[in-house]
Parts: sequence; C-alpha cells; structure tokens
Amino acid sequence: MQHHDHPQAESESVRPVYYVGIGASAGGLEALESFFSRMAADSGMAFIVIQHLSPDYKSMMVELLSKRTAMPVRRAEEGMRVEANSVYLIPPKKNLSIFHGKLLLRESDHSRGLNLPIDVFLRSLAEDQAGKAIGVILSGTGSDGVRGVRGIKEAGGIVLVQSADSARFDGMPRAAISTGLTDFILPPEDMPDRLLSFIEPAYAARSNQLAPAMPDEDGLTRIFTLLRERTRVDFTHYKPNTVIRRIERRMTMNQVHALRDYVKFMEGYPGEVMALYRELLIGVTNFFRDREVFEELESRYLPALFERVASREIRFWVAGCSSGEEAYTLAMLSREVAERLSKPIEIKIFATDLDHDAILRASSGLYPESAAADLPPGYLTKYFHRREDHRYQVARVLREMVVFAQHNLIKDPPFTNIELVSCRNLLIYLQPVLQRKAMELINFSLNPQGLLLLGSSETPGDLSDAFETLHHKLKIFASKGKRNPTGNNLEFNTLPELRPKSSRPRTPNAYPARDYQEERLLDRLLQALADDYMPLAVVVNEQKEALHILGDPDGYFRLQSGKMQTDITKIAVQDLAIPLATGLQRVFSGGQEVRYTGIRIRWRDESRTVHIRIRPLPGKKGQEPLAVILIEHNPAAPADTATGGSQLYDAGQEAEQRIRDLEQELQFSRENLQATIEELETSNEELQATNEELLASNEELQSTNQELQSVNEELQSVNEELHTVNAEHQRKIMELIELNNDLDNFMTSTRIATLFLDEHRLIRRFTPPIKHVFKILDTDVGRPVSHLLHTLVDADPYEMIEAVAAGGSEREQEVRTRAGAWFLMRVLPYHVGEEAVSGVVLTFTDIGLLKAAQADLSDHETRLASLYRAVPVGVGRVAARRFLEVNDQLCRMLGYQRDVLLGQSSRMLYLSQEEFDFVGESLYAQIRKLGVGTLEVRWRRGDGAVIPVLINGSALNPAKPDEGTTVAVLDLSAYKQALTQAQESERLARAALDALTTHVAILDERGIILAVNEAWRKFAIANGGELDQLTEGVNYLTVCDRAQGGHANGAADFAKGLRAVLSSTCERFTQSYPCYSAQEQRWFVGRVTRLPGEGPTRVVVAHEFVGYEAPTS
Repeated sequence: MQHHDHPQAESESVRPVYYVGIGASAGGLEALESFFSRMAADSGMAFIVIQHLSPDYKSMMVELLSKRTAMPVRRAEEGMRVEANSVYLIPPKKNLSIFHGKLLLRESDHSRGLNLPIDVFLRSLAEDQAGKAIGVILSGTGSDGVRGVRGIKEAGGIVLVQSADSARFDGMPRAAISTGLTDFILPPEDMPDRLLSFIEPAYAARSNQLAPAMPDEDGLTRIFTLLRERTRVDFTHYKPNTVIRRIERRMTMNQVHALRDYVKFMEGYPGEVMALYRELLIGVTNFFRDREVFEELESRYLPALFERVASREIRFWVAGCSSGEEAYTLAMLSREVAERLSKPIEIKIFATDLDHDAILRASSGLYPESAAADLPPGYLTKYFHRREDHRYQVARVLREMVVFAQHNLIKDPPFTNIELVSCRNLLIYLQPVLQRKAMELINFSLNPQGLLLLGSSETPGDLSDAFETLHHKLKIFASKGKRNPTGNNLEFNTLPELRPKSSRPRTPNAYPARDYQEERLLDRLLQALADDYMPLAVVVNEQKEALHILGDPDGYFRLQSGKMQTDITKIAVQDLAIPLATGLQRVFSGGQEVRYTGIRIRWRDESRTVHIRIRPLPGKKGQEPLAVILIEHNPAAPADTATGGSQLYDAGQEAEQRIRDLEQELQFSRENLQATIEELETSNEELQATNEELLASNEELQSTNQELQSVNEELQSVNEELHTVNAEHQRKIMELIELNNDLDNFMTSTRIATLFLDEHRLIRRFTPPIKHVFKILDTDVGRPVSHLLHTLVDADPYEMIEAVAAGGSEREQEVRTRAGAWFLMRVLPYHVGEEAVSGVVLTFTDIGLLKAAQADLSDHETRLASLYRAVPVGVGRVAARRFLEVNDQLCRMLGYQRDVLLGQSSRMLYLSQEEFDFVGESLYAQIRKLGVGTLEVRWRRGDGAVIPVLINGSALNPAKPDEGTTVAVLDLSAYKQALTQAQESERLARAALDALTTHVAILDERGIILAVNEAWRKFAIANGGELDQLTEGVNYLTVCDRAQGGHANGAADFAKGLRAVLSSTCERFTQSYPCYSAQEQRWFVGRVTRLPGEGPTRVVVAHEFVGYEAPTS
C-alpha cells in the first residue's frame, strides 16, 4: 500500500501547521461554541482546549463541542500525538503539557497554592513549538493565562484575546490585554476568519517571497531609520536573526509578502512603526525567574555583600527590567536577608528599560492573580496587597526601594557606585559590538567586588578579564575593579542621541527628529573639520545638552561623580561656565554668531588663553535648533586684543550682566512662590474642614464596622458549625455511595438473579438476571411479587416466599424454566438486625453447567461400566499395589470372587517374593519414565494353577504416578499353547522337506528364496556352486537372468515360466533341461508350482533328476 511505502509523507500530512492553545473558564462554553462553529474543519491546525473543570463532576464538553465542529473531538490521554484538524480537551483533575508534539498529563497539585492549568499548557506549548504556537484567551475569571501569553510572545507566537465586552466574564481577557502583548482583540466568532487569513498567506510568503526579501539591506536600513525617527532607538546593531524574525512576523500578520511593500506600509501607517517597536522590545519575565539563581543569591552572595559593604546605602541596578518583576524580586530578597542579618541597610534599586510603557506598568506595581504561583510561600501575604479587581499590588515598602526610569543601556550614561547589576537575557539580542559596549558601561558602574548577574546563555565576552566567575552555571560574576580593561575611550555620547527623546523635558515647541542620512552627513563633515581645523567642538541643543564632542575635551570639560550631567554649563570648567551660558542664550535667542576672545582658564596647572565661537547650525524648518561651540587656544594672540569682529571678553562685565539676569529671574520666582503659598494656605484651610468632616464620618463608619464585625463573627461561628455538619454529611454520603457502588458491583459480578422483597412482599430491588425467571420490568419496583408471572416448571416460588416470611428458615430447591435452564432457588429471610426480619430475598443460581456436567458424568460412568464388562481382558485399578477395583473378566481369569480381591495386595498372585519385587521395580519404573509399562509374569490362580499373564499398566495421574495405576491383564495360556503347536508343526514340515531327494526351494512373490531343503544345498555344493548364492534371501530370478554359457537359454526360459506363475498367468510350469557335469551328461525336470490358499503369493521350485538322456515328451 502507498502509505507503507512513504511513512514520512504520512507523518507530515497529520502534523499541524500551527498548534492553537485555547484557555477558557467561566462563560467559556458559549465562546468555544462560537469559535468552533465558524472554524473550518480542514485548516491544518490543531486545537487544544484548557478549561477550569470541576474535579467532582463528569465533563460533557466532548459531546457538546462535537455538535459544533466536524473535526474529531478527543479527551487528551497520556502520550497522545497531536494531529492536524483535531480538537483535544483537558480531562478533569489533570494538568496538560506538550512535549515533541505529544500530550502529557499529570495530577493537579493544589497543595502548592493556586493551580493555573492554562498557564502551564501555554508555557509548555511555547517551549515546544516556538513560532508555531498560538494562544487564545476566552471568557473567564481570574488571571490564568497571563504567564502563558508572555511565554508565547517570547517564543515568537501569536496571541488572540476575546474582547472584554463580548466576554461573559472579562477577568481573564482583561488580564491578558493588560500585558500589552496581545496581537488581536476580537469576539470569538471573528477569531476563526482572522486565524485563517493569517495562516494561509503565512506559508506561501515564507516559502516563496519572504525568504529572498530579507537580504534587502536597503529595506532593512529604511526600517531602522523609521524606527529611529519615531522612537530615537537605533536597532542597526541588534542580532539580525532576531530582528528579521520579528519583521517577518509583522509582515505575515499584515499579509505583506515583500520587504519593500512592508516599508511602504510602515510609511503609510505610523502605528505599524510602534507595533514593530513593541515587537522588538518584547520583554518576558516573572517573579523569581530561574529560582536557583535567587536561592543562591539569598543564601550566599547577598549576605556576604551586606557584610562587606560599610556604607548604609547599597545601590542595585536592574537593566532591561521589563515589567519590573525581577527588580521587585531583588527587593524582596534584600529585605529578607537584611532582616535575617539584623543590619539596618537602605537599599536603592534602579530599574531601567527602553520601553516606556513597560516602565509605567512596572512602576504601578500591579500584577495579575497568576503571579502568585511564582512566589515562595509567605511572600504573597507579606509583600503584596490584594485589590478588589483581583489583582495584587506590590507593598509600598518595596515600591519605595525601586526607582524605575526609561534608559538606553548603550547610549545613556550608566549609574555609579553600584554593588549589583542584573542584566539577564538582554545581551543575547545584541551584536558583539553592542555587547562589548554594554559590558564596558556595566563594568564602569560596578564597584570593586560588585556582583553581575547574566542570563543562562550570556558571558562577559571580551571583558572576561574584568570579572571573576563566582558560579559558572548560574552566571554570577564579581567585578575585579578594572575600570577600563579594554582601553577604549568610554564616551557616552559617541552616538548622535545621548538619551531618548522622551526622557528630556519637552518644550512647548517640540521638533521632529532629524533625518538619519542627514545626521550621518553632518557627522562626516564634523569629523573632517576636526582633523583639519578645529581643536575642540561641541554640538549642543536649546536645553544646553551636549550632543556631540569632537576633539579632546581634557582641561575644558570634566565628568562628575553620581548621575551623569549633560548640561554643557555644568560639565565645563568654572572659567568657561559663564561665557558659555551667556553666549548660548544669545545665540538661541538672536540667531547670530557670538565670539569671545581672551578668556583665561586654568589648564593643567598653567594659565591659558582661549577663544570661543558659538555659531548656530543651519537646519530645515521644523528641525530642532542646534549650535556649535568652537574652543580654540591661541597663545600667540595678545590677550587684550579683539580681532575679526570678536568681542574681548570682560569677566566682570559679563558677570554683572549675568547677575542682573539672575536677579530678575529670582524676583519673578519669588512672586510666583508667594502667590502659590497664598493659594496653598487657602486650599489647606478647605482641606482641614473637609478632613474634620471625614473624621466624623470615619468615626460613624468605625462604629458601624464594629457592629458588622460582631455580626460577622457570629455568622462565621454558625458557618463553621454548618461546615462541620456538612463535612460529616458529605462523608456519610460518600460512604453510602461507595457502599451502594460496592453492592451494585458485587451483585453484577456474581451474575446471580436476585429479588429483594419488603415485609409486605413488595418488590424492593432486583438484579437484571432475574428477568430469566420472572416477567419483570424496571417500573415494577413497589408492586407485589404475586403480580409477576414466572417461567418455572413444577415449582411454586410464592408458596416458599410465604413460608419463609412466616418465620421459616432458609429453603432451597433445584428448579427448571420452560426454556430448559436450571437454577438453584434459595429463599432467605431479609435481616435488618440480629433477630429482626423485614422481608425476603430470592436468589437463583444458574446450575445449568452443573446439570450438564452431572449428565456427562453419568453417561461416562455408564459407558465405562459397559466397557469393563465387555472387554475380553482383565482390568483393575491398583494403588500401593492393592486392588481397588476389578472387572468380572479379571475375577474369572484369577478364579477369585470380587470381594476377595478388593483391598488385597497383589502379592497373593505371585509365586515368590522375588518375582513380586521384580515386577514392582521394573513395571513401575517404566510407568514413571514413559507413563505406561508392559511386563510378562506368572500368576497363581485361586485353584492353584499357574498361568502366564501380560500386564499393561498406566498411571491415573501422569504427574503423580504413585497415586494409582490402571492395569490390563491378558491371559497368555492359550497363546503359549498355540505357539507350542505352531513350533511343532514347523519342525515336522522341515523334516519332511529335507527327506525329499528332489531339489526344492520356496520363493515369495518377488522371486526371493524363502527356504530350501537339504537336497538343494547338497546339489549346489556338489556342482561347484557357492551356497550363499542359492540359499535363503537370494533372488532366484536374478540368478537365472545372469546365467551364462550353454545354460543361458534354458535359464532364461525357466525364468520366464517362473514369472508367469508368480503373476498368476498360469498355475504351474514345467521345463526339461540338460545339466552336464565333467564326468557325465544329466537331464533334469524343473517344476514351478503355486501354493494354494489365501495369503501372500508363494511358489515351490523343484528340480528333479530324470536320467542321463533327454526325456521323451
């Protein structure tokens, strides 16, 4: 058959193109029916439905969904392979997972707290199928499925969520939507069409057009440019495989097949740029992720760190914090360790991420109910508060420990004086150049011996010499204190943008980002000018932030400890701060170039004169205004001479002008402050009055609350009592259910027809086999038994029922139905106590096989007895060599009466003890070895005569031959007498044959000599022949056929005649022939005669001497 020839093709045909995990709970049945009623039966996908099922009731979901879809609906079983176009349902009391396309079941474990079967399956689906995983969240309460959604998105899968307004219970859909990771939010009836529209072009695009589109470098560059213009994040140096995979996914979602078309799509729909941005920044985490790492931190490294650090404040940094679970995990562990050490420590954790939305979610500290499954025992009640919306909020004490901020690890300045940096599963998305840059900044942040946590697949790379490996498996490292191990210049502003735009104060007139190609051109121009002309140039924006530095800033600008400052007036040396602040204000307000000459500064313990030029940079309309600061050292120029229209810098005059400006700003601020204070006082008075009212209301509410608490305590007490009673009743009910089940199973397994009657002879219950005896229906329960018709012959069960009910004892009788079935009827009293009787029980045990066996046994005994009587040999049964049974023939043979032989030892029949012992050893040895034995012995009859007998013995049980033997005894007396007579007849015949002078031989049907007489032997020897050639066993025909010489013709004729007699052609044959010797001539007559009678053919060949002359005819 074809499928045997191509097993691989068959396997591929049933493998799903996508695995769809569907999570549903309360209200999910309607959603599932809507979903499957519109899903095509040949989509090529497999659907695995995970529900919150009651462990105590049988689920009818298989039957219900089978009515809504043509696909086969199966309940999941252990090891079942998932096939395309099939639906699989989770069974009750089980958690379901998938491994290599096979479903695995395990018992639900409620001892560990909240059981989340949807999360369990979706996370295993993400791990097993990666990009082929699709998660669907439907109606339900709680937040089960949130962690599964994160896992599927991290693996590159698709997530669909039922819209909250279409869900009967919107808890699960809202929790999934709150992650920000959903791809589609739809009513369940619209999901099949969206899935099919996504599935069908996916494979065509992936196999035909998408793969060759990826090498389009221009398209990728344009996508990176669009992302950078919108988000101020450059993804050029991110891992190509990751970026391309995410772009492919977005192209498939939007049904775009070519990369250039996707670029146009992004340009036409700005929302797609942000969608791709969020796709690239998917951060999946949870509390205590990789628990072994945090257990090692808690037990070993954090206590050592707290003991080592002498300062009161300890700073941690979590880079790429996503939604904040890891930062809060470190906060919880730190508090636990600090409490255990009884050491007052102020812990500050900086948690940063590139995703602004993730930072907002993290700072709120709100997490779904499913997050509780990741927390160790006791942490949930200690560090979280449950809200009315069934979400958990991180306690205030933890939120105050963590500072969340949007931060670009590669471009923004790092934090300083850090004792622990956690940068897990972030470097794997970066190319080596960015990995090295990130590790340099992290190393710059860490104090000596500070801890570094990396992901399981990450290493320090080129900076391995700067870190000591503390735990290789868990990726825990310690800084060696080498600030710049690679020797690279740690400039934090080498990229065009120092910080993301959203992290700077926004001015009323916000400017769009500059074109990436324009900035590259500008960067090339500035680099060329720096090499040929400018010793030092700084590009700044209107907020006085340094965006780009060309040349060596040493001696003119300095970096301060703590948070990185980018304000050019604050990082400049003191002598340059005032002219730079004044000059920049004039340039941005007036748009004209400003020059200062003759500025004296202290540069490396010497005085130096520098010139400053501040020039606005030309730009297009709508672009952010920029200016360039040119600082030039010209020792040859006189300090008091201004050249080329430059203004000679007068520090005093400029300082006075600056002071006046600052005084005006201070006066304006004072006036604003005074107005604010007055408004604040007014508001404070209003709040005070409101507070007094709230206090009064609060006292009333407290009084009411106390009353409610009292009532609640009473209700709680009653509830506990009811719960106790209910538990007892439940236990009794379970015992009764088990007892009833045991009774039903027992009655069914015995297959005994049973009828229970109450004290009024009314039918109480019965077993199905009773229908073979009584004409009874299920509706007859409660009717009198006398109303029933029975099928018994010659039996009256009603009479026996009345007799037993009247106080009689148990009765039984063998009865037969009209159909010929035999039963043993028992009628017993129904006891409800030791002496109390409350009814009657009838049982009918099928004894049909017993009756058949009895009939067979009787027939067998009859035949055996007949055989004993008819057989012409003596037969007996012997055990321990004593007769247990003998037939009549054996009694007659031995001349004893039956009662004389039975029980007697067979020793009485033997002539001596030696013969008795010999027979016992020889005969029973044969029986033990072969199962049967035969031996000829002599027995003495009852009249004293000795007879020869032949004994044949066989064991009754071949496995245990000593248990008894059956013997057959044959009297050999007649046989011995006939044998003696035959021997005497043979002796007489031989003597008569040898007395003849004629040469006689007897041949069989083949011509072989059977016997010859003495005259034949003598003639053969006397005529030069050898006796062995003409004696018994020789073929006489062959001798004739081989005759040679002058006798050949005669011999041939004689052989011909002999054959004629043997074939019954003639009765006899006669031939005269010469037989000359050396002395004389002789003639013989050969006669062949057939022996008469029945039996095998025998002929007599006789050669008689008739004279020395030929006989006359």
